[in-house]
Amino acid sequence: MKLSIIVPVYNMAADNKLKFCLDSLIEQSIADYEIIAVDDASTDASVEILREYESNYPWKFKVIQSYENLKQGGARNKGIDAARGKWIGFVDSDDWVAPDMYKKLIKKAEKTGADVVGCDYCMVDSHTMNVGKLMPNNTMDQTGVLDHERYKKLVMNPGSMVIKIYLKSVIDTYQLRFPENTFYEDNCASPIWMLHFTHFEKIEEPLYYYYQHDLSTVHEISQEKCEMRLLMGKKLIEEARRYGIYKPYRQEFEFAFSKLYYMNTLFTYMLGVKNPKVSFLKQIAEGIRQEFPDFQENIYYQNAFDEEQKRLAAMHMESPLKFKLYYQLLCFYRHKIRHIKG
Repeated sequence: MKLSIIVPVYNMAADNKLKFCLDSLIEQSIADYEIIAVDDASTDASVEILREYESNYPWKFKVIQSYENLKQGGARNKGIDAARGKWIGFVDSDDWVAPDMYKKLIKKAEKTGADVVGCDYCMVDSHTMNVGKLMPNNTMDQTGVLDHERYKKLVMNPGSMVIKIYLKSVIDTYQLRFPENTFYEDNCASPIWMLHFTHFEKIEEPLYYYYQHDLSTVHEISQEKCEMRLLMGKKLIEEARRYGIYKPYRQEFEFAFSKLYYMNTLFTYMLGVKNPKVSFLKQIAEGIRQEFPDFQENIYYQNAFDEEQKRLAAMHMESPLKFKLYYQLLCFYRHKIRHIKG
């Protein structure tokens, strides 16, 4: 079999979300592929919808039912274990893909000899096949036969996992899997996975449709989710050390950690949580100080963030309380200015 498409599903029955996703997969122009839908202990009608597709397309649609909610990473792992395809792709159950996405990706792989191939995606807020806001993913200077310089770039910007196909033999050889029972599992898995492949190619077309809606993980900000992001930052370093890929790319992993664990979490927390706690702000500061005490001197960090972001981060590291009060006053002031001008 040429391809296995793995779809983790949790409570996606409403508003035609799940059916729109599955229809885009059923209608793929490639031959000889399977869809493995893993229900992650849904409490709505998702399982019934999946069983309907399995009944209608038994030759290419398989349902795996988990009675424990393992979250997306755990559901994907179950799909990998059951997959029979030479290539593996992942699709989130509220997104969808172009009819020729997988045909194009596999053709690119066969033409170039790549063992991982990606594309771009677009963001949409309704169920449509019209291309939305283009989101380039990865850069062409990351592609080709992978060497030390390309791996460095992939540690810092591995790109999304749902827009790629991966050669299953590589996944099996290195027993690559996802963290389970957490959110943001791709933040850890994606750079680790990319450092195990040898040739990356990309199609510069938005073949994947990323659906933005109010229930998306990225829109629901809570302290619990921020804590999980911290956990994935730590897990990233732990996995890099376990696979023996940390030391050659220490500076790049330091930057990836400072971006994922620290900067993204810090500002997402302040903007998304109504009553940010000083105790959690202290936890963020203590965590990065423990892992990378000199992260602010990292050359990538210096170049990636603007002066205000770096100044705010320095204030936070010095005093989480002072940072919280100043940041809230700054946001209040800017909101007032926009209101006056608007």
